[in-house]
Amino acid sequence: MFLENEAWQLCPVKITFKILDLQEFRFLKNQLLPSSKTHKRTPSGTMQAPPDTAFFTRYATTGNPFDDVYVEDEGEDVMAHNGDEDDDEDDEDIPEELKLDYVDERTGEIPAGKSSESHMHSRKNQQFLSRVPCITNTTLNVLRVFGKYMQMMNVLKPIAFDVVICMSQLFDYYLFAVSYLLLNSLGTYAHGLSIKLRTTLKRIADNLILNPDADPSLHAAENDMKVPYPYLSPMVDLTREDSMFGLAERILATESLVFLAKQFEFLHGPLEAIIPSNKRAFLSQFYSQTVSTAPEIRRPIYRAVATRCIGYEKTLQLMTTVKWDIKEIMSQHNAFVDILVREFQVFSMRLTQLSKRIPVPKEAYGVLWDHCIRLANRTFVEGFASAKKCSNEGRALMQLDFQQYLMKLEKLTDIRPIPDREYVETYIKAFYLTENEMERWIREHKEYSSKHLTSLVTCGVGSHITKKGRQKLLAIIEEHEKNKQVR
Repeated sequence: MFLENEAWQLCPVKITFKILDLQEFRFLKNQLLPSSKTHKRTPSGTMQAPPDTAFFTRYATTGNPFDDVYVEDEGEDVMAHNGDEDDDEDDEDIPEELKLDYVDERTGEIPAGKSSESHMHSRKNQQFLSRVPCITNTTLNVLRVFGKYMQMMNVLKPIAFDVVICMSQLFDYYLFAVSYLLLNSLGTYAHGLSIKLRTTLKRIADNLILNPDADPSLHAAENDMKVPYPYLSPMVDLTREDSMFGLAERILATESLVFLAKQFEFLHGPLEAIIPSNKRAFLSQFYSQTVSTAPEIRRPIYRAVATRCIGYEKTLQLMTTVKWDIKEIMSQHNAFVDILVREFQVFSMRLTQLSKRIPVPKEAYGVLWDHCIRLANRTFVEGFASAKKCSNEGRALMQLDFQQYLMKLEKLTDIRPIPDREYVETYIKAFYLTENEMERWIREHKEYSSKHLTSLVTCGVGSHITKKGRQKLLAIIEEHEKNKQVR
């Protein structure tokens, strides 16, 4: 019910929020931190420390335990107020780009004189958001359910293992729902999943999700234990370009899942202590195969946005129109470099604005930029491989274009080293290889496609070797491609 109505908005808990702050986990807090229950309130309203005696013995002569109300049982206070607590803490962990109050759309630079009181308030709010946990309403409610389940296990130990299975299924469904809803929205469900994550999601789908195409008369008893596929709330639109394809909702949904996984990790010890020792292997396997995969969901989900926020296709089209068989050394880089950098400036600006509304964790920031830069660098190689003819001066221009791009990109992000930088530089240098060097190079560099390698042969080394030598290299490339398809 929560997922069906989840709008994936921030639930503003305190910066110091911990799972033990929830009422449902107070019993666990008293077990893990027995010294925390140090005072109680008597009927007269005074505070006193409980005697270090057996529970019922202390009431043998007077009073009863129902007259005592322990301080920590008087309520919970986990929600943030006014969004300005702990404003004075340092902000070393905030990426420099996310500290900017204003970025000029045309230049990507910060104009002078933008330090008004409103901007200071925005900065404080941004610092607060950078430290607040990424939690949605559904995450908080799932944690509360976990707490109630564990209270049940604590009292009814004979059914503790059955309750652990229910908790694992609840986490399974949450993991499956986040991945399915956020990846399926742009038709990229299976793209970019690690083998471990793909295996985990398939297991969950087979064991927990009801197949809508299955015959209901078959395996009826088994299907009774399954649930339908999750569906996205109509309030959430993940396809709009002006919202960066729902990047805010994607970040909150993804990071709240990661937060839930971390809290589940915290519960590993208490859960293991409650269940029978012969059942602990199941719990260990669940943690290693499922809970540990939650952070891996970041890469495919954020990649779905990264592939659409930068105009890679536009850049590639512009590169195909460049003449690389020039006769003189150029001192000015090509125009497509400035257009691509401009795309990154706009992306950086929009990410900065987003960080003023929701928390953008360093991990999310890093994965987003990593994807965008890798995709752009792959576009460079694809564009260079599209050259029909290329002179030595043209190869020098390729180097100039890429160096100018790197120089401007490094001003926009603190990601170091630049992902896939060597992938492009190695490819450009290969244009200068001799026939024997090229043969060895092709066999060693399996990361490039046959199109990339063929371009090196025809436009690079092919310009100064015999026709027989060129055919030999092309045959090696063909063999290389066949071996890749077999694997």
